[in-house]
Amino acid sequence: MKISTKGEYGIRAMIELAARYGEGYVQSAEIAEARNIPENYLYQLLITLRKAGLIHSRRGPQGGHMLARPPERIQLAELVAALEGPVEATVCIQKQVTVDCSFSECCAVREVWERIRDATRHILENTTLADLAAREREKAETLASPN
Repeated sequence: MKISTKGEYGIRAMIELAARYGEGYVQSAEIAEARNIPENYLYQLLITLRKAGLIHSRRGPQGGHMLARPPERIQLAELVAALEGPVEATVCIQKQVTVDCSFSECCAVREVWERIRDATRHILENTTLADLAAREREKAETLASPN
């Protein structure tokens, strides 16, 4: 699995919203500046995240974007699915895709792809936005503290 720029930027934006959770709506310009994301590109990502039910958006001077749920209740798996699609390493293990492969019943490599998918899902499902925001704060504090 390779995370595209879309996924990377979308996850960065969501970590920013997690770090500011409870502060109200955050304007897209603030997110873009804090996370070094082109604002026009961010706008498209925020639409995707809103349609996926991960954020709420509001227009106007007091508007912006905020998480739809507490960061502890948003899994990284949800973000990756919304931004990137299925986690499968290859189409032959995607349930919703019918692949006409004459080796599907006896394919040994397919089992490896399934194990990779399962391990990846486990990690993504057990990592929340709160985990990522906390880890980022810890790293920033470590870098800021004198040795």
